[in-house]
Amino acid sequence: MNIREIAKAAGVSVATVSRVLNHPETVAENTKKKVQRIMEEEEYTPNWFARGLNFANTNTIGLVIPQLVDPVYSEIVKGVEDVATRKGYIIFLCDFANDQTLEKMYFEQLARRRIDGLIAVSTRAESKIFDTVTENNIPIVLVGGSSHDLGFSMVKVNYREAAADATRHLINIGYRKIAMICSDHTDPNSEEKLQGYRLALHEAGILFREEYLKIAEDKMETAYLAAKKLLEIEEPPEAMFVATDNMAIGVMDAVKDKDLKIPEDVAIVGFDNIQISKMVEPRLTTVDIPLHKLGVYGARLLFDLIESDVSEKQQIVLQTKMKIRKSCGHKERIGELF
Repeated sequence: MNIREIAKAAGVSVATVSRVLNHPETVAENTKKKVQRIMEEEEYTPNWFARGLNFANTNTIGLVIPQLVDPVYSEIVKGVEDVATRKGYIIFLCDFANDQTLEKMYFEQLARRRIDGLIAVSTRAESKIFDTVTENNIPIVLVGGSSHDLGFSMVKVNYREAAADATRHLINIGYRKIAMICSDHTDPNSEEKLQGYRLALHEAGILFREEYLKIAEDKMETAYLAAKKLLEIEEPPEAMFVATDNMAIGVMDAVKDKDLKIPEDVAIVGFDNIQISKMVEPRLTTVDIPLHKLGVYGARLLFDLIESDVSEKQQIVLQTKMKIRKSCGHKERIGELF
């Protein structure tokens, strides 16, 4: 039964039924009770989404991420969800599986559903891909960086400096032959991480060696193969900085399969501080990225845009820190906290 049929059964106008749903205090008590009784008898459920269209507010936001199975993104999603739930909002969660065509389709579909705002996580999309969203005046916030300067508000960390800190840590311990296994083009922050690695080497007067750089997908399997290649060169590295913890776990397996010890033969530092980094043996030294906070701050920034007339671009940069554990060879392991 729809709203028109409810109105006909109650002998009132559609407008009266609408007022019962949205502003019951404006309807005479007897009329209100009559309409409500018919709704209960017919088990009528209002179409809240359609109501949202009428009132220019759907209480929904879109959240588009590269891949939900990655623990990095699931932590960010949890942060967004925590804020949205408190606000009484529902999230349309879209996993575009690192496929830009699919990402574009999701933006278009979400815009048609008149979402109140959009959060795009680690996007590589160009500005034109957001056209459908911007044409509908839907606020947009980027989380975790992007490959292009899109002119939207953003919450991120300084990936370049964080990667430099990780490399500096290995240099300060005493390593000079430091390789990097960098994530490929699917990670919009990979270039910044590579820049940070090279910056730290340059500061220490260490020559960048092309053979010490391997590019791989953000997967354990591909990182495993990349590490094996590094260990087979004539002068293998004594330490490796790996662009993600997910990849670092694959690297650790490659080192062990070569009958080498971590950190005695090869030191390893990861990036992200996902939960499993505390559970592998030896425990993984890594850069702690405040993943949950990225989601929380991204959602807060979006709701600021939704709930106010503020439209100027804002950028929030969150701090990172080193989590020093056994895998890097630091004797004191001063940052090993759980």
